This record gives sequence, C-alpha cells and structure tokens, in this order.
Amino acid sequence: MLRIAVPNKGSLSGPAAEMLHEAGYQQRRESKELRIVDPTNEVEFFYLRPRDIAIYVASGQLDIGLTGRDLLIDSGADAEEILALGFARSTFRYAAKPGTISGLADLAGKTVATSYEGIVAAHLADHGIDASVVHLDGAVETAIQLGVAQVIADVVETGTSLRNAGLEVAGEPIMKSEAVVIRRTGADADDPKVQQFLRRLQGVLVARTYVMMDYDCRVEQLEKAVALTPGLESPTVSPLHNEGWVAVRAMVPAKEAQRIMDDLYDIGARAILTTAIHACRL
Repeated sequence: MLRIAVPNKGSLSGPAAEMLHEAGYQQRRESKELRIVDPTNEVEFFYLRPRDIAIYVASGQLDIGLTGRDLLIDSGADAEEILALGFARSTFRYAAKPGTISGLADLAGKTVATSYEGIVAAHLADHGIDASVVHLDGAVETAIQLGVAQVIADVVETGTSLRNAGLEVAGEPIMKSEAVVIRRTGADADDPKVQQFLRRLQGVLVARTYVMMDYDCRVEQLEKAVALTPGLESPTVSPLHNEGWVAVRAMVPAKEAQRIMDDLYDIGARAILTTAIHACRL
C-alpha cells in the first residue's frame, strides 16, 4: 500500500485535498483525522504538519509527500521534488527599510530575520555573503522595527504586509515556490504505484489546463480551423449530414479558449462550444 503524506493545515491543505479528490482518491471528512486508508486505490494518507513532511518522507517511513518547494529546501531533508503541482505559488525575497538595501552584496555584515533559516543560510553561502541569520517563527515584518535584524527574508505575494510595515523588497528573488510531490532521494523511480499516482495528478493538471472544444465548419475552411485547434496529436474530424460541413473536436488551452472561439467564428465556424475536462491520460 502506498503511504502518502498530505498537509494537515495551512494554504497547502485545501488545494492538495481538492487535487487528490479530483484524481479519484478518498479524502478525510474531518480535520481531526490524521490518517485514512483508501482501500480501493491501495493508498494510505497521513495528514502531517507541512514543515515536517519532507523529514518523514526522507526517513523512508512514507513513500511520497505533498508539500511546498520552500519547505522541502528549508528542511534540509534527504528528499527530492518529482512533480510540480501548480498551486500555492509564492516568491521568497529579502526586504528592508527603503533605500538601505539595493542588492545582495549589501547584506554583508547584516542580520537577516526569517522563518526559513535553511533557505536563507544556503542562499547567502552560495553567493559568498557573510551575514547572520536569526530564526523567527511566524510573521517577521516587525523584526526590523524592534531591532532584531536589519533585513528580513520571507514569502512575498502582493507586498501589502511589507508596505504596511514600512519595508520594500530588495534585490533579486531568492526562489520561487509552489506545491510539489516529493520522495526520498534515491528511491525507486520506477515504482509502479508511485508512477500511477503521478499519472493521476498529471491528468488533473492537464484537465485544469485544457478544455474540449467542438464546432462545425465548412470543408473549405477546415485547414484554417485545424491550424487554430491542432489538438495534442490532431483534432477529430467527422462528416455532418449536410454535405460540405464537418464537425471538429480538439483540446485547446483553457486560457486561450475565448480568443480561439472568436477566430473560429471569423472564418465561418459555427455551433462552437467548450466543455470542461475532469480527468485524462496523455
């Protein structure tokens, strides 16, 4: 039975459970449940603190886990990313009082406060910057005001919290993070149970990215239409009862669907519609 670690709370928890549900896996009904078994799919889920998941997976007690790339790197655990999941995206950056830091070199000799000591220490070392790192749990925006540090390093989304604290981002981003699937470094990459799990999640990612588009068009306009909707291999084309017309079906990127519908209409296609894709295998 495949043993999988899942975030039990925080910004990763809800989207992770939703993706697993879309992939056909049973999920817990109450937040107090810390372990459930899905016998149909031969999977056992363990709901753990997101920061601890990489450590459990690296120990070999659990086969794979869903966590954040930032948490994986910060943990220093002997685990590796095997699939990016496309949600919980964030950017990790330095911030300081306006005008005090213009680049990474300006951090030399300063103290940096962060909840991600592993990431920051490694980043500074990689760039040869001699600076002190202070670990703080929770929000770090007040560290500068209270004199604990001259610089902070934290996840930045809109920057509103930083501006409210009188700070601004400085230098290039330290890293970009998102939810990822991880496994123990050196684990069997061809494990059929793991590969099946990954295929299911990849199917969800594709289903979220594409829609199915159907339309009718004149035969003489087919080549132009197919150029707009090439599909993954090629579109499905079927003759209609009315001579000279064909029905076309193809997967198209969801974010481009409206533009493609406009372009199809302009070349004479009609009865254009899109439908959501709930699951797929490529």
